[in-house]
Parts: sequence; structure tokens; C-alpha cells
Amino acid sequence: MPHKYTSPILEKIRNKSLEEDLELVHGYALDYVNSVDDMPVFPPKKAIDDLKLFDEALGDYPQSTRDIIDQLHNYGSPATVAQTGGRYFGFVCGGILPSALVSKWLTDTWDQNPAMHVLSPIASKIEAVTEKWIVDLLGLPKETVAGYVSGSSTATIIGLTTGRNYLLQKMGYDIFKKGLVDAPPIKIVLGEGAHSTVYKALSIIGLGSDCAIRVPTDDQGRMRAEKLPKLDDKTLLILQAGHVNSGNFDNFESLCNYAKESGAYVHVDGAFGLWAAANPAFDHLTRGVQLADSWSVDGHKTLNTPYDSGIILCRHKKMLIDSMHMAGSYIILSEDRDNMLYTAEMSRRARAIDLWATLKGLGKTGVSELVWELYQKAVYFADLLKKGGLEVLNEVVFNQILVRFQTDDLTNKLIQDIQKSGVCWLGGANWEGKSVMRISVCSYKTSYGDIDLSASDILRLATNMK
Repeated sequence: MPHKYTSPILEKIRNKSLEEDLELVHGYALDYVNSVDDMPVFPPKKAIDDLKLFDEALGDYPQSTRDIIDQLHNYGSPATVAQTGGRYFGFVCGGILPSALVSKWLTDTWDQNPAMHVLSPIASKIEAVTEKWIVDLLGLPKETVAGYVSGSSTATIIGLTTGRNYLLQKMGYDIFKKGLVDAPPIKIVLGEGAHSTVYKALSIIGLGSDCAIRVPTDDQGRMRAEKLPKLDDKTLLILQAGHVNSGNFDNFESLCNYAKESGAYVHVDGAFGLWAAANPAFDHLTRGVQLADSWSVDGHKTLNTPYDSGIILCRHKKMLIDSMHMAGSYIILSEDRDNMLYTAEMSRRARAIDLWATLKGLGKTGVSELVWELYQKAVYFADLLKKGGLEVLNEVVFNQILVRFQTDDLTNKLIQDIQKSGVCWLGGANWEGKSVMRISVCSYKTSYGDIDLSASDILRLATNMK
């Protein structure tokens, strides 16, 4: 008889009931939810200093689950940034809607691998349904397919990879067999204000950034169509739905139509702005965006899903699958959706369930009202700051506000004072050679009271500097 070994440690873990631990976590989570709106938006120095408690050697033996959760709540919770409250305006970070938060608790317990239908029928079904919902909500071509990734950075990498392969295939070059060593050149065209993740993606996929043609932009960060170089069927054109600073949108109608006539491939970086397509009131910003070939977007920004909710959308299903697909004798594909075909990942979270729950919890009307309300609150915020004597440098067309206080030094000092105050949190940027405060109104939790309180504190701090 073969020897049967059983680990005493694992046997103890297997036999322990989870009920008490889950009840403890439930109570701590409620404590956090009920206190987050009153927390300093950025943790105080003591909370950060207390994190030294985590600097410990890994023990030889298991620590109790209760001790682990106690440590996380007692020392981790106070050191969090209150991004799920109403007064965080940094880095285009949304909140987390209740429908997604509670469903995430359950589905994290499921711990499904959505790579193939045979691994998780429920994840396969929900990813397929969510794809249809998003395509319909954003008015994209019916043939568009979706891949669910960690964020828009990864979505951009996949979109540009697919675009590169699409163009090379049209040139008669087999990228999948020959690689890039002898590949014909691709012309890359993007705006001067393209997000840094676009350049990162170009580097990762072997195209680099030095060869990119940077088209001049106007004073709102929009690509100037009259400065566009000649496009052809060897061109990868990268546009923006929501400039990372100004929030403005490229003119998709004219740019995409020209690109289509030229045979170019168009990718739209729509990390937070693409959701504007859910409301007809923003048609002047998004008109023509459906003419592109691929789109990258984040759920955790404007849509207020949990993090890890990026989406790559592409109208060229076969090329996306060919660009991402892996083979193996152990892989079991089905007639249903096998999610691994649409992303570079195989094993991952069933992250589309968070998107499904968010969309189901809002409905079409709710998403439409969410993007409109964020815009209205951004306009309101900007008006308060202008009336208080600060300068707003951009047209507030969506959810971004660029604010300046007299000089670079004073603006940077004001940003530091705001971050230290704990009332709200925002970051800085450089806009047309000037230091600016960058305010992103992204959370469904942000109330007009939050904006009043934040604007009042910003203006108080500015007045104290005069």
C-alpha cells in the first residue's frame, strides 16, 4: 500500500468552520462602509506610520484567520485612501456601486476561472451577455466583441496589437509565423496629448514611440484635423475619447471617415470618456466613434465598477482571436463563449461579473444619468472655483477640470496644502507649460454637499496663501 500523507496544518484548516470568520469580515466591512464618508480622504501620518506593523518575518506556523483580519482592519483600513467616498477627485478613480460590491463578495467566494466554458459555464454566459450589453449601450457595430482585462492599459496593448496584426496581414505579411524581424513598417499617428499608456503599449508590442507621428492639438487637447499627415492602409491611427487632463474628445466623425477612406486602422483610447456614448446629450463629443476598429475602456473609472474591470472592444473578431489565441492538447473549446480567446490571459478573475452586476444595477437609463450627473457636477465645481477667484483653463465638457492659482509655485503649493488638509484629494499636472490642479469628478457618491465642502476648503487654502 502506498503511504498516505496528510498535512496536520492543512487538516486543521480544512476542518475549521468559516462562519465566524465571515461574520467578522462582514462586520468590519460594514464599519468601513459606514465610516468612509467621514474619513480623511488621505490617511493621516499616524495611520501610515502604523503600517510598520506589517514589516515582519513570515512565521513558521499558521496565524489564525481572525488575527489576520483584525490586523487588516485595525491597521489597514485607517491607511486606505477614501476613494469610495465622495471627495476623492484624483486620477480619474470612480467609486464602487452597491450592486457590484455585494456581487463581488459572492463571486469572489466562487473563485471561478473564466478561461473556458468547461471551466465555468456561469462566467462564460455572463461574459457573453455583458458583451452584448456594452456594445448596445455604446452604439458600437453589432459585430464588436469584448475581452475583459485588468484595465485600459492592458486593453490598449491588445487593441494596438490587433491593429498592428490587421495592417500587416493586409500587406500580405504573416506576423504570426514571421514575427516582427522583417515586418514592413507601420505608420503610427497620434495626438500630441496621447496618454502615456499608449506609448507604453507601442513599446511593448515592438513598434516603439520614436517613429510615431505626433499631430499638434488645439488648446483643449483635441487633434487638429488639418495637421493630420496623409493616411494610408499602413497607418495605425490612435484617437482619444476623453483627454486625460482636459477631458475633451477628438473629432471622430471627420478623423474616422478619413481613416476609413484611406484604409487605416483606428484605435480609440476611451479609458473614461467612451462611456459618454451612453447618453445622447454627448453626441457632439462621441459622434463617429463607432467608425473605429477597436476601443479600450475602463469600468472602474466613469462606470464605478470595482477595479480590475478593463475592456477591449474590437470589430474584427477573427483578428483579435488570432492575435490572442493559444493552443494546447489539454484545452477544451466549446460552442459557447470561451473567454480566453479574447485576451492575453488564460487564468484570471471572472471580472466581467462585476461589470454585469454594475450594468444590471443601473440599467441603460442609470448609466445615461450617471455620466450626465458627473458632467453637471464638474460644471458646478468649476463654477464655484471660478467665482472664488481661481482660473479654470479647460472647457468642462465631461468630468475633468483644470484649475490654476496665479503662478506655478502657488498652484503647486495649493495642491500640497489640499492634499494635506484631508477634506478632499486631487492631483496636479502640466497643461500647455503651466502647473495646474487636475480635478476628476468620477464617483457616484460625490454629492453637491461634497463639492461645496471641497470648493470651500480649496478657496480657504488659496486665500490663506495670499
